[in-house]
Amino acid sequence: MTPDMLTTLRPLLVAEASAEAHAAGAEAGDLEQAVWLRLLERLDADGPPTDPESWLRSAVRFEARLSRRTARAEQPYAAEPADDHAPGPEQQALTAARRRALYAAVRRLPGRCPRLLAALLSPRDLTYREIAGELGISQGSLGPERSRCLGCLRRMLTTEIAAREPRG
Repeated sequence: MTPDMLTTLRPLLVAEASAEAHAAGAEAGDLEQAVWLRLLERLDADGPPTDPESWLRSAVRFEARLSRRTARAEQPYAAEPADDHAPGPEQQALTAARRRALYAAVRRLPGRCPRLLAALLSPRDLTYREIAGELGISQGSLGPERSRCLGCLRRMLTTEIAAREPRG
């Protein structure tokens, strides 16, 4: 294919594809791409068409018919194939990584904080009374102790996150 052929055929292809696209339920650009691809395949197999303008018009109509047939054959799903509200694998991996980082930070806390926060994060959903009994402290001191531990954890995580950011 010569550059002259491309220059000559492009306006015709744009016009033909624009004329056929709406009725075919396709985008004009998609039809253009399909025809250019068909032309390249033809050039590779059989060489250039003897009458490029006529061939191009036929190719656009063929691609438009193909697009219509494809659209008619497509059927919508009876139900959504995927639940948009359920977390995907990427989100699950990120959540698991954050949970591991949180538990690692909790284990590095001083004093009774690791045991206290582990009890608060427990899947058993313990009450304050159960946590106080498990840790051997009064239920009244549990709230202030929890607040101190969370403050320490917050400062630790803030320092770690700030240290990871690139500087300069």
